[in-house]
Amino acid sequence: MICLIFASCTTSRNLIYLSDLKNVREYDEEIKNKVDTKIYPDDLLSITVSSLNPEANILFNNGTIQSGTTNSLAASSKANEGYLVDKNGSINFPVLGKVKLGGLTKEQAIEKMTSEIKNHVKNPIVNIRFINFRITVIGEVTHPSTFTIPNERINIIEALGLAGDMTAYGKRENMLIIREKEGVRSVVKVDLTNKDILNSPYFYLQQNDILYVEPARIKQLQSSSSTFYVPLISAAVSILSLVIIIFK
Repeated sequence: MICLIFASCTTSRNLIYLSDLKNVREYDEEIKNKVDTKIYPDDLLSITVSSLNPEANILFNNGTIQSGTTNSLAASSKANEGYLVDKNGSINFPVLGKVKLGGLTKEQAIEKMTSEIKNHVKNPIVNIRFINFRITVIGEVTHPSTFTIPNERINIIEALGLAGDMTAYGKRENMLIIREKEGVRSVVKVDLTNKDILNSPYFYLQQNDILYVEPARIKQLQSSSSTFYVPLISAAVSILSLVIIIFK
């Protein structure tokens, strides 16, 4: 009886995303919180250069000019390795040497690299991609893991979709986002039951963000060692009550 009384005291939880929109048929709002991804230390970049000069292409994409059929293989291998942004925000690029790209968006970095390479070859085409654009989703989700994002753009709801969505025990109103940016680690709580999350600067995730879905209190109680003995105590009390009744 005591266990039933305590169980009945638990409050109901809101499991609906953006629940304050459930009575709205249509909702339109201008997107103002989209932020272009910037390059930071420890990012890994894929940079390829193409032009009308085959030898220049090999030089910029591989760093050396080789003979035979190994040219394309070597260039492809170098492109797959990527260029690591050092702590000062610079990369070491063939021919150009140290090039500072830290703090630039991908479009700004392409413009800067193109300008530098134009001093050595005519009309170069530069492509830059993030190799290590990853986000991590852990906690009360179906498939916690680290995911590589090929299109370099993802929001919170899409990230939860990759992880198989929250379980019924996940706190939708209290999810943590851990972000490291320019040497500062920040932690923020977001509420996915409120439509204001759509305008939050944390709605769109950045590379290396960590999403932690906190478990509800009932899940914490279930995993607590103190609750392990509750069924045993309940069974013992029931048996004792039965014995007393029989003897009386």
